[in-house]
Amino acid sequence: MRGPLLSIVTPAYAEAGNLEALHARLTAVLRAAGEGGTAVDWEWLVIDDHSPDDTFAVIERLAAADARVRGLRLSRNEGSHRAILCGLQHARGAAAVVLAADLQDPPELIAHLLAPWHAGAQIVHGVRRTHPGRSAFERLSGTLFHRLTRRLTGIRSLPATGADCFLLDRVVIDALAAFSERNVNLCVLLAWLGFREAHVTYDKAPRRAGRSGWTLAKRVTLFVDTVVAFSHAPLRAMSVLGACTAVAGFAFALYVAALALLGQPPLGWASLMVAVLVLGGLQMLMLGVLGEYVWRALDEARRRPRALVESATRPAGVADVGADAGADAGVGAGVGPGTRAAAVHAVAELRRGSSEAPALVVIAPRRAP
Repeated sequence: MRGPLLSIVTPAYAEAGNLEALHARLTAVLRAAGEGGTAVDWEWLVIDDHSPDDTFAVIERLAAADARVRGLRLSRNEGSHRAILCGLQHARGAAAVVLAADLQDPPELIAHLLAPWHAGAQIVHGVRRTHPGRSAFERLSGTLFHRLTRRLTGIRSLPATGADCFLLDRVVIDALAAFSERNVNLCVLLAWLGFREAHVTYDKAPRRAGRSGWTLAKRVTLFVDTVVAFSHAPLRAMSVLGACTAVAGFAFALYVAALALLGQPPLGWASLMVAVLVLGGLQMLMLGVLGEYVWRALDEARRRPRALVESATRPAGVADVGADAGADAGVGAGVGPGTRAAAVHAVAELRRGSSEAPALVVIAPRRAP
């Protein structure tokens, strides 16, 4: 007896040295999970976030050897959150597990994520208990990031230490399709949705190969995106600060007037320059905060797709198609037959989906090396 299809979605950037080991462990873990009775039917979607190394070549080899493996390569580096959303859009399972490619989130965790799902949870977060190998600065900045996010967004169900892997029920996956934001923190959005949640704690493993691309600049960008998308606190703070500044300016004006009436007007320009510089700095700060909101509103108003798919792995058992079929599917000329067949298949999958999907992934020809 086989259970419902389980999709495993993995964003990958420069992970050529980890994918084969991850595939082997996934195969062993899911085979063992089915030995107790119901076999686990699964698929693995790997989204190559335009890696500079041979990540997609490794994915193609895995897909050629295992029909359960599918891969997409994005036309540009979009970030892990958009890559995950792209993978979820193509997931066919009754549930999907999002798992990183660096093996720091052990595949053995999948069985623990499935248990709350079978019990009725629709979102199951894998919450970090320990994270070895991080510096003191990384631990401090991470803690500050999560605390400020919880405080400013007001979403108290967010895991206090963050959640890098999670399981989503099909209901949640379909609900995400209604959201077209480009600049969004996926973990916060999931908590905001309000579906039934459960948490499973685990210990992070050291990275097996390569190095993390999660830089401080990317953390700051994600934090700004999160605050702008889920909180009006900066705008409210601007209003309060503006009101306080106005009151202070009025009080200072009364003070200067009182000194003038007493025959002791303030001497020099020091006080005036201080006031001008302070007010000018506050105005520039407020314009910068307002600009973050305006820019993101403009970015969303363009309604550009979150990601463009440059290449797709060729499904097992699909023969090459001719140039006419490729042209009918919107695939450009100069593409090899294997890549063309995979792209046509991917377009067909998209056409079978809703025509009203706000963030439809577009299939583009693979770039020449």
